[in-house]
Amino acid sequence: MTELEMQAFLMVVKTGSITAASQQLYITQPALSRRIHALEAELGYRLMERSKGMRSVELTPRGRAFVSVAEKMLAVWSEARELAQFDSSKVFHISSVGSVCAYILPPVFLRFMKNNPDCRLVFHNHHSREAYEYIENRQTDMAFISDTQFSRTVETIPAFREKMLLVSNGVPGLEKEVHPSTLNARQEIRLPWNPEYDLWHDYWFGANAASKVILDQMSLLEDLLNEKNTWAVVPATVAGRLMQNQQISLHRLLDGPSDRIIYYVIPKNQKNEYVQKLLSDLDFILQKNEILESFL
Repeated sequence: MTELEMQAFLMVVKTGSITAASQQLYITQPALSRRIHALEAELGYRLMERSKGMRSVELTPRGRAFVSVAEKMLAVWSEARELAQFDSSKVFHISSVGSVCAYILPPVFLRFMKNNPDCRLVFHNHHSREAYEYIENRQTDMAFISDTQFSRTVETIPAFREKMLLVSNGVPGLEKEVHPSTLNARQEIRLPWNPEYDLWHDYWFGANAASKVILDQMSLLEDLLNEKNTWAVVPATVAGRLMQNQQISLHRLLDGPSDRIIYYVIPKNQKNEYVQKLLSDLDFILQKNEILESFL
C-alpha cells in the first residue's frame, strides 16, 4: 500500500467519482483506476462498486470501513515526513488524561513553548493504561495519568494532588459544607475520576446508583451543568474553571472522597531535559490557581 493509492481512494470518496477525483489529483482516469485496483489487490477485497453507465462510485461495506484506516495511514505518513525536518532531541512527546489536558495543561503548554521556542511539542490524549503502553514503547516521553499500574520499564511519580469538591447548579438546600448522605444521585453528573473515587461513590450511593448522566468525556461536563438541579464531584482545578459560570455553586464535601493524585510517567533510565522544565511550568500554573490553593 502506497501513499498515492491512499490519496487516490480518499479523493474518490470525497468527490464521489473517478472523473472528479482524477481532475483534483491532476492524473488521468486510467492512472487513478490502476491505483485503486492495486490497493484492492493488496487488501484482498473490493473497496467500491464500479459499473458502466454509473457516474458516481458507491463504496462497499468494507470500503466504508476502510475510510478511517486510510485517513490514519495518511496521517502517519505525514508525521513521518515531518520528523525529518526536526532534530529528534528537540521534539517532546507528551500525553495526558482528559481532565488534566482540558483544565490544566493549556496554560502550562503556552508557558513551556514561550520558554523553549526551539522545542516542538507533540501532544496526545490517552487514558492511563494507554499512556503506559506508549511510554513502554518509547512513543511518548512523558504522560500525566490518574490510574497507576506496575511496569518494569516505566517510572511513576506523583505530580500533584488536589481536593475533590462539589459543584452544583440550582440544587435547593445545599450549604457551603455538604455531607454525601444529603445528595440525590438522580441529580448527579458523574465522571469516573479514579478507582478510589469509585469506591467512595459506591459506598455512599451504591454500586447501581442511577445517576442522571454518566460521562467519560470531560468536554461535556460544563454544558451539562447548565441544567438546573444538577451536581457533580470534581477536582479543585476543574472547579476553578466551572466557577466562571455564575450559575455554579461551590461546596466542600464532608466525608468526601480522598484527594485526587495526578502522576507523571516517564521511561526508566532515560533522561529528557524537557521533563523537568515542563514540571516547573506546571508548578507555576498550579500556584496561580486560587481555587486549588484555597482548598488544599
